[in-house]
Amino acid sequence: MKFILGKKVNMTQIWDNDKVIAVTKVSAGPCFITQIKDVSTDSYQAVQLAYGEKKVKNISKPVRGHLKKAGITQENSRHIKEFRINELKPEMKVGGLIDVSTFKKGDIIDVTGVSKGKGFQGSVKRHGFSGHKSTHGNKDQERTSGSVGAKGPARIFKGTRMPGRMGGDQVTVKNLEIIDIDLENNVLFIKGAIPGCESGLVIIKGEGDLIIKDKSNKVEEIKEEVVNEEAQPETEVIDEVEEKIEEVKEKEEEKVEEVVTEDKTEETVN
Repeated sequence: MKFILGKKVNMTQIWDNDKVIAVTKVSAGPCFITQIKDVSTDSYQAVQLAYGEKKVKNISKPVRGHLKKAGITQENSRHIKEFRINELKPEMKVGGLIDVSTFKKGDIIDVTGVSKGKGFQGSVKRHGFSGHKSTHGNKDQERTSGSVGAKGPARIFKGTRMPGRMGGDQVTVKNLEIIDIDLENNVLFIKGAIPGCESGLVIIKGEGDLIIKDKSNKVEEIKEEVVNEEAQPETEVIDEVEEKIEEVKEKEEEKVEEVVTEDKTEETVN
């Protein structure tokens, strides 16, 4: 099983030849492994991941120590979640990194998130009741629930569909397809809608092998990108300086030619 944490960005569209596909853009990872749980120590097997940025002042001291043991910066600890697994592999080590490269285009996944909270709602909106007719004696009770049970028991049975708080529940949408992957920006494009609001945490799971990278390699890649970005302007400046030098040389040569031609004309006149 492979998994990753991310946040919902927004919904958009992707063109596939002559068809348009509604997709949800999810910023997934990078996630860092903060703990490996084993049967011998914790009575079950699981991998704990940390994701998201958080200010150091808002992190408790126990969590700081927990992250320090894993060698992870305290900024990458907004969300800490664990995933139960059936088998521990040797590459699963504390400090490992998981990003979107563990998924492939066309993978079937399950997405878990917290649905939008809608507050206290009536039975028509909450459960899809049809309501009552607006004629034949009904004045202002078209959207009421109506009878809620027999008089005999004189109580409401558990599970009766009635008005109440709606939304804010954990929801899992299964069998969604990954349409496209942006490896550079760590973005997944998932077909259809997923639960939650924008910037809400989502848990993505799918079948397949989990790819775990070394954190040090990731840091080196970032350093190389920064160096390349810093080196590129320098080369551009050097090119501009060389062009200016060539322009000055050409102007000087033109002036010398003009002086020589003037001397020649004076000699011929004399």
